[in-house]
Amino acid sequence: MSSTVELYEEVIGKCRNIFAKKMTDYGTAWRILRSTSLTDQIFIKAQRIRTIEEKREQKIKEDISNEYIGIINYSVMAIIQLELGTSTEALDHQRALELYDKHFTEAKELMIKKNHDYGEAWRDMRRSSITDLILMKILRIKQIEDNGGKTIISEGLDANYYDMINYSVFSLFKLEA
Repeated sequence: MSSTVELYEEVIGKCRNIFAKKMTDYGTAWRILRSTSLTDQIFIKAQRIRTIEEKREQKIKEDISNEYIGIINYSVMAIIQLELGTSTEALDHQRALELYDKHFTEAKELMIKKNHDYGEAWRDMRRSSITDLILMKILRIKQIEDNGGKTIISEGLDANYYDMINYSVFSLFKLEA
């Protein structure tokens, strides 16, 4: 069995490749999106996953792994937007990839720390529970956004996006197992 870090690296490569190809097709048009819009894009992806899980059927025959990759990439975009702010100006592709790599590395480092403390509990979780956790994180993010980005005692927006990245990576592991 491959180690979690090795599997994570494979997922990073796959997600980054898609991010780079879409950036070639669309540029960095996503830079205009506010964090609320990115949160809603993530919600759409997570809701589709949950609906398919509950109905056990899908009418659009797109691989569900694409939805998790979308959650990952939109989450990285949201973290970049939190760092840079929204803009109508294009972001240099190389700079966008550098920021992508930086934030995916931070997500991986967080995953390593949490896996140490939680004993890789995700391995024994149902994928449907991970989907529910992603949806819960989205609801938390929406509440924080509605509070102007402020929290009293809780983690901020970025922490929730990082968690959704890692939950989605775990779900991809489970789909490929």
